[in-house]
Amino acid sequence: MRSLKIYLIVAGLLLIGYAVLQYKQPKPTDWTATYIDKHTKPFGTYIAFNRLKDIFPGSRVSPRRQTPFEVLTDDDYKRSAYVIVASHIAPSKEDYQAMLSFTRNGNDIFIAAESFGTIFQDSLKVSAASVFGMVDPSEYISFVSPKLDNERQYHVDKGTISNYFETIDSTRAILLGQNNKGEANFVKYKIGKGNLYLLANPKILTNYSLLKTQGAQYSATALSYLGKPQLIFWDEFYTQGIAGTDSPMRFILDNDSLRAAWYIALFGMLVFVIYGVKRRQRAIPVISPLANATVDFVTTVGQVYYERRNNVDIAHKKSIYFLTSLRERYNIKTNKLDPEFVASLTKRSGVDAAYIRMMTDYIGYVFNQTEISDAELIELNRLIEKFYTLSGH
Repeated sequence: MRSLKIYLIVAGLLLIGYAVLQYKQPKPTDWTATYIDKHTKPFGTYIAFNRLKDIFPGSRVSPRRQTPFEVLTDDDYKRSAYVIVASHIAPSKEDYQAMLSFTRNGNDIFIAAESFGTIFQDSLKVSAASVFGMVDPSEYISFVSPKLDNERQYHVDKGTISNYFETIDSTRAILLGQNNKGEANFVKYKIGKGNLYLLANPKILTNYSLLKTQGAQYSATALSYLGKPQLIFWDEFYTQGIAGTDSPMRFILDNDSLRAAWYIALFGMLVFVIYGVKRRQRAIPVISPLANATVDFVTTVGQVYYERRNNVDIAHKKSIYFLTSLRERYNIKTNKLDPEFVASLTKRSGVDAAYIRMMTDYIGYVFNQTEISDAELIELNRLIEKFYTLSGH
């Protein structure tokens, strides 16, 4: 028994030494593009959110983790602005209508994203192109307004300014900015008494860009198009999901000190259990065989998936099961989600073609991702469940 204690003490000292070395080791930079206003990592938006008062000194900033429909239909807002900075947005029909009503009343919306969803593509004839791979170090962006220095070039590296608008409706969109190739990256739509601003380079508003002189100047100039709003809504829904979906464990693991305390507590419990065993033979309990119940099986499988937190696997299985159900119920091919598939499903299900096109675009987007956030997984489930409701399935 004494030898066991010695082994435990030595193991504990080694573990503590390893933890100290890991703690003192420099941490690698996390280049994940989160666009979250609480993140100080390069592609978070901590600086942009906390410096809005510098650009709009007389405005009140209100962060919101709700859908645009929930935010913009609460009150009759005047002289307000709604700012979204995210990698991808896919507003529902209700969200889009709320945005249009908001701008018609004399308010402005500023959206910086790499993709804008099917509704924007169908209604405004606008789609953004993302550039991957090697970045041209000579690339730059600039403004085209005669009131600004349209000869000035803004250079920011790390692919911050690579994206542009692949298609725009030149009869409706007003060009505000472009890249060195003449491709639009910043446009405005006049809607009623207000304006809708679309920027294809959301990374220009992240911490990395704002720590660069040219990135900070470009971002401040682009946001200044909003004028002098009395109230600014800062969107957190498209980056963090609906409020209340965060788990306490995620908060603990995101904090270095709490994470270390958690691991130490687990190690202490392990030592206590090992020490308490003392080689005693315990009574072998009688384990009843699991009942072959469907509900218990589904609950167990669901718990396993929840604990693994593999959103990509869940999204793929959810999409495959959904496509299988369409194939079995409507007797249609689902190997290609092309316009022919949309037309066939519209005819047989009775669901609006625009909604089916938006849903299939999102499913295609999910299949091309290597990481899927909780908010994107929730959006996928919402689109599929709404289809079931609309089709009476």
